[in-house]
Amino acid sequence: MSREGGKPGTTSRHITPDEAELWSRTTVSVGKVKVKPRVATHAAESAPAAPQSAKPGPSRAGRQAAAPPELPPRPAAKPQPAARPVAEFDRRSLRKVSTGKVAIDATLDLHGLQRDDAHARLRAFLRNSQAQGHRMVLIITGKGGGAESDDHFSRTLGHPERGILRRKVPQWLEEAELRALVIRYTTASRSHGGSGAFYVQLRKARDT
Repeated sequence: MSREGGKPGTTSRHITPDEAELWSRTTVSVGKVKVKPRVATHAAESAPAAPQSAKPGPSRAGRQAAAPPELPPRPAAKPQPAARPVAEFDRRSLRKVSTGKVAIDATLDLHGLQRDDAHARLRAFLRNSQAQGHRMVLIITGKGGGAESDDHFSRTLGHPERGILRRKVPQWLEEAELRALVIRYTTASRSHGGSGAFYVQLRKARDT
């Protein structure tokens, strides 16, 4: 005899009412089995990502060929002020000095000095005189004498050259360094040495 709901041709006994009730209770107490979702597997294990290659740096040749950074232009040098020209003594001023109305504040005697020593002594004397507030000074050179051959002979013997200081002092007073100190100069009067001496008027210290 076929089972209810069974396949035809198979034989089975009938389920008793007690068995049916027991089956019903069993099926109620058993929960439905949850079907686990299938995890999709990768068709192939993905290969590890290739490490990101660093950007190629500049080649040595490229570094050598790179131009150095341009330096900022240098500031233009400030133009130096032109040295003041030496003025000329007028007769009235010369007369005041020669007659003593304008006092001579200091005197420098260069007799017997070699040219280089005399030049250095003159520069120091004029700077110190200006610093002390002197306005009129007297430079004594001596008149010298003799011809150029005598000067050459004196140099050979190591003696002071005759008349060399009388010729050199006006040239030194015209140099830029001393023009900043000197207003004017002129040959002294006979009472102060004549052609062997010079009056030199100095600028005030605040005027330099």
